[in-house]
Amino acid sequence: MTAILGAGLSGLSAGYYLLRKGLPTPTVIYEASSRIGGWIRTERFDGEGYVFEAGPRTIRPKGPAARNTLDLIEEVGLGEHVHPIFSNHVAARNRMIYAKGRLNMLPSDLSGVVKTVPPFTKPLFFAGFKDLFGGKSKEKLDDEAMYSFVERRFGKEIADYAISSMLCGICAGDAKQISVKFLMKSLFEVEQKHGGVVKGMLLEALGKKDKDSSKQVPLEGLAKRAKSENWSIYSIQGGLQTLPNRLKSVLDEGQVDVRTDVKCEEIEFKGNKVELRVDGEERTLDRLISSIPSYKLAKYLAKQHPILAQELAAIPFVDVGVINLRFKNPDLLKQKAFGFLVPPIEKLPILGCIFDSCCFDMEDNTVLTVMMGGAWFRQWFGENPSEEQLLEVALKHVNQILNINQKPDSYKVNILRRCIPQYVVGHQKRVDGIKQYIRDHKLPLGLCGASYDGVGVNDVILSARVSVDEVVGANKN
Repeated sequence: MTAILGAGLSGLSAGYYLLRKGLPTPTVIYEASSRIGGWIRTERFDGEGYVFEAGPRTIRPKGPAARNTLDLIEEVGLGEHVHPIFSNHVAARNRMIYAKGRLNMLPSDLSGVVKTVPPFTKPLFFAGFKDLFGGKSKEKLDDEAMYSFVERRFGKEIADYAISSMLCGICAGDAKQISVKFLMKSLFEVEQKHGGVVKGMLLEALGKKDKDSSKQVPLEGLAKRAKSENWSIYSIQGGLQTLPNRLKSVLDEGQVDVRTDVKCEEIEFKGNKVELRVDGEERTLDRLISSIPSYKLAKYLAKQHPILAQELAAIPFVDVGVINLRFKNPDLLKQKAFGFLVPPIEKLPILGCIFDSCCFDMEDNTVLTVMMGGAWFRQWFGENPSEEQLLEVALKHVNQILNINQKPDSYKVNILRRCIPQYVVGHQKRVDGIKQYIRDHKLPLGLCGASYDGVGVNDVILSARVSVDEVVGANKN
């Protein structure tokens, strides 16, 4: 028997990949809360023509992990329900940052690289020259903060305004703490090898020029369509919650038992088996896959494997306030765009704002999502802010930045505690050590979810597939 802890997107995906394996023993998924989907939370208002998303709302279609997601979506029968945003859509072309007291449109083509675009004080191509003539780092580095790497290679302005704000949007994190390997691992590696990013990329490209490209697997199905139609991002009709809901339906049909409101009480490894106690019920398992946050798993392993638990608990997480706002007026936004981000150098309590009604049809509504806090949550709001406090801050900055001074016709305040892991400097080394410990001790334990190998939708789905392959393969040996 196989058990999965957590019925978020990664846990449900793990259940799906186990189902595809056709194992002779049953699978059960245990979820502590009353709902499935994890941080994906869509609230639909069909009669009014809009949705609120408390968590992720779009998925990127490019790259191996993205292709895996598109394959899964097609396999579970949602291929015809995908809602793409094409590269020529206003939400794909227009992305802004709020800096120096104004909204600034980020460059979307080469013309923006050769001229000075606020908030930058010189053309962006100068950053490339800085890297070309910057030379090697003083000593070989195993890891580095993303801010430090970008400032060293491309200059302080790029680090302050481009990279720092980007991380606010991706993981609500501080670029001065987040590892460069989180988003720029390949750039960091070529820089360390060749002494510069641009130089390294050129040399690497020349080295690959004559290599046989026939080994590349041709795109098929939804992945092929995404490329041919030039999707920028996409969602699922009815909101992203549609995906975990469909996975749950597929699992139900395959007789995978998904149980909610279940409390995990104890995990103990005995030889090549796992003893799991949930709600007072003892279960003997062939394997256990954990998709719950690392700090939660750590509590169950502390007694038997304190070293492993210590490393799992050391992965930091941040709180994020997400405030959904809906106005019964479709014409409130003067600038159509995906939204804007706010770099930390501006010292504002909000991380950014998504223009949901620019991305998707919300009928006669303007719908916005304001994100706040993250790595700076306690600095701005203390330990236990009220929903009224966060709403007031959100409305104040919507008024100040977007000049929308009317009260919303509906809203939702979400305080998401410890929702996004922070891949600080040394994270990859820590995760490698965690996985090596599991292998060395031959624990029938698989890990997936956002705590380890990526925080995006594509990342957690792929992590589920990899975890299933590893734990089932190890169990056979």
